[in-house]
Parts: sequence; C-alpha cells; structure tokens
Amino acid sequence: MLRLLLLLLSLTDQRAILTEFSDFLAIPNLASDAPNIARNAAAIQAMFEKRGVKTKLLTLDNAPPIVIVDVPSRGATRTIAFYAHYDGQPVDPKQWQTPPWRPVMRDAAGNDVDWRNATTLDPEWRLYARSSGDDKAPIIAMAAALDALRKSGHAPNVNLRFVFEGEEEAGSPHLGDYLAKYPDVLRPDAWILCDGPVQQSRRMQLVFGARGVVDAELTVYGPAKGLHDGHYGNWVPNPIIRLTHLIDSMRDETGRILIAHFYDEVKPSSAAEHDAIAKMPPVESDLKREFGIASTESENLNQSLLLPALNVRGIQSGHIGAQASNTIQTEATASLDFRVVPAETPESIKKLVEQHIESQGYTIIRTTPDAATRLAHPKIAKLTWGAGYPPARTSLDLPLSQQIAALMTTAGHPPVRVPTLGGSIPMYLFQQPSNTPVLILPIANHDDNQHAANENIRLQNLWDGIDVYVALFEGLN
Repeated sequence: MLRLLLLLLSLTDQRAILTEFSDFLAIPNLASDAPNIARNAAAIQAMFEKRGVKTKLLTLDNAPPIVIVDVPSRGATRTIAFYAHYDGQPVDPKQWQTPPWRPVMRDAAGNDVDWRNATTLDPEWRLYARSSGDDKAPIIAMAAALDALRKSGHAPNVNLRFVFEGEEEAGSPHLGDYLAKYPDVLRPDAWILCDGPVQQSRRMQLVFGARGVVDAELTVYGPAKGLHDGHYGNWVPNPIIRLTHLIDSMRDETGRILIAHFYDEVKPSSAAEHDAIAKMPPVESDLKREFGIASTESENLNQSLLLPALNVRGIQSGHIGAQASNTIQTEATASLDFRVVPAETPESIKKLVEQHIESQGYTIIRTTPDAATRLAHPKIAKLTWGAGYPPARTSLDLPLSQQIAALMTTAGHPPVRVPTLGGSIPMYLFQQPSNTPVLILPIANHDDNQHAANENIRLQNLWDGIDVYVALFEGLN
C-alpha cells in the first residue's frame, strides 16, 4: 500500500501537476458554450491518453459529451466508476479579483505568488480559477494518481472507469438519457462521485447520500391594478401580506415543516447513521463565527440534514427604498425549494403542499388568472412546480462502504462518515436500476468559494485528493 504520497512527490512532480492543471483551468467551461466544452473534453482525452489509457466520448444530440477513461485490470471481476464533471458555473468577471479562466496562485494572505519559480510550494497556497475546486480538481488528481501508482510499480485490482460529465452545473438534464443509452458503460458495479467540499473541520469526508429536491414558484394575487394604500388599505387584500402568512403556515422558525403529514414518509435513520453523526467533529461554533450569526434554527447541523427542509429562495413584489410607493400591489411571488429525504419523493410532497395551500382557503391555478377567475375565488394561488428528483442513500454498513473508509484511514486520511449531504445531486440516477452502491468522496476545501467569484483550491486538498485516489486505485478489490 502506498502511503504518504507527498513524500514521494518531488518539487518537479508538483510543478508538473500544477502546470497541467493550470492549462486545463484556462479553458472556459460553461455547459452552454459548445466549442469550449468540446475543447475541455478533448483536453481530458489528451490528458489520459498520454498516460497510455484508452478514452472515448459518449454523445447525444445537443448535449455536452461524457468522457470515459478505462483502466482495466487483468482478471478483475468488477468495475468501480469514479465520476467528476468538467463544466463550471457561470461567472460575473466584475466580481473576480482576476479573470476567472486565468489561473492565479495566492498565499494565505491573498498575495499573488510565482509558484513556477518558487523553491517550495506552501500547501496553504491556493490556486484561483473557475472550477479549480468544483470540479476539475478531481480530474487532475485522478490523472496524477495514475502516474504515482505506475511509478510505484503497483496496479489496480479492479477495473477502474472514470466518467466525466459536461453539464452537471446546468442540472444534468441529459444524464438520465446517457445512462439509458449506454448501460454497458454507465452501469458499473459501484460509483464513487468525486464532487463537493471536504468537511468544515478540513478532514476528508465520505458521504453516503443526498437529499432530493423539488422547487416551486408560488404567486398570490391582490387587485387587478395597483391601488393607493391610504384609500384602500385594510379593505383590498394585500398580496404581500397574504403570501407571507401562507409561507408562515408552512414552516416555523426552527425549520419544522408544518404541512400536515409531511413527515409521514420519512424513513427513520439507522443506528449506523446516528453513530456516524455522533462521531463527526463539531463545527457549529466555528461556522457561526464564519457566517456572522448568533443563533441557528437547530442545534446540530448534520442531524438536521437527515430531515426534509423548506427554503424560501426569494420573494418579489413592489419596491423598497427610494422606489417604494404607497401601493397595494397586484401580486406577490415566492420561489421555494423543498429538500426531501428517503422515502419521500417530489410527487408525494407536491400533493401534500397543494392540499395545505387549499386548506388555507386558496384555489390553485396553473396560469395567470383572467378577470372571471379573479372574481370567482376569494383567494387564488398560481403554483408552478419544477421537475425535481428523489433522494438517495447508500448503507454505511455495506462491505464497499467499510472498505473505502478503511483504505482512506490506512492512507492517513480517516474520513468523517456523513450519512447524507444537505444539498441535492441526482444520485438516484446512478443507483438505478438495481440499487447500485453510490458514495461521494469530495476533495475540495470547504471554503473554496464554490459557485461564487474567486473560486479556489487549497494545494493541500489537491495533494490529499491524489493521496486518497492512489489508495483506492490500488486497494479496492
């Protein structure tokens, strides 16, 4: 078993990794930018083919390609797939300290450093660029891990397959179609999804699930035209007031969802999941300081992530400040999202939400009401649902789950075992059709400004990622 990989990497090796990584980060990678997405896919193929492994592109009409890299092992009876995505979030260059696709190294104080000519590379330095943490870091780390493994003379005991998607940040709208069209390639014996950040304590984490999600746009109505609130206030209903009361009837200040029967389908957590949460490093106090908040809605962050959630993403109506007017608005809209947990589904909670809205005296419509509809119903709510997708979870007790945790520990990176992410990814698609084991192994630093300006990867996180990949590539069987 290879251990303490970075003791084996020379300064020349580290520079070579960072040079290749910087070149990769310099390619713009919005999923909607077809020419540059093609450049990214070609760069990944070239990256691995120069290492002597076979690649191929999976394609669908009007969709970014999926890059497949196969590392077969003689006599292996199963295939483990490692997933990452090469597309990134949209950018507002004005918010970036330097252009988002021009990689820049900075020290812990935020000063630019010339890493190419430095005599040492401080592991606290960070490389800034779009997708440096989310999610090109795992791709370069897998390539470097193959180099380290071969340099050692070791070889995998399972067939390794790397699967790199090009539209995850656009919601993976074609992923289901890809999985259906290429089942011989995209139905391995297990998946390891390499996306997201490590735990806030800086320890690596091994995640076994993700909440599902469904979003909704909810609009309630007032008068057909804006009215002077001095003349008509307290008589003509104010849609902002109605909307806020309706939302308040759905959720309290502790995060508890008040919709009848909302928790009936929630599957109780297992003993292993409760034990894992009890052993997680506490991060709540540090996070309160980082976020500038004195109180929270619940006591334990990770315990709360085992439960469903209702978030108000935004409310829109009227104006404030210098543009405010004494007007009863015509309508008010809220954008909501519901995070769901096993065994809830988007379909099951949609029904409960609609029943609740109706219980508050509203008639639900799907299109903007005309005059006759306005006059026919005392309260109207236009409700538009997004598609959403269900939650997924893999047992912490599976032999594969235990083996991966053991390999990480032996490599010097004992993982924080996390039953579920609070966020949502279409993990359920990877589980189909036969409940394939799916685990999530992130490597990026938790403060990498994921999806935001000045995204970055801390060098130690990159080195740790290479270290763990080497351990898994060699040790899985």
